[in-house]
Amino acid sequence: MSTETLEFYLEKLDKKDREKLLKLAKLLYEQKKYKKLREEVEERRKEIIEGEVLSHEEVWK
Repeated sequence: MSTETLEFYLEKLDKKDREKLLKLAKLLYEQKKYKKLREEVEERRKEIIEGEVLSHEEVWK
């Protein structure tokens, strides 16, 4: 689907449906954008569960 086709369909939708599509597009974008960060958080969570944490002194070195 080209952007021209997308614009064609957007013009045909009412305001409420366009807002729904905008929310969906934003959600999809944010999921892609923050995927790496979520993966890093999940990895860190596993490290913490396994006891791989830094001491106070190690943090401030």
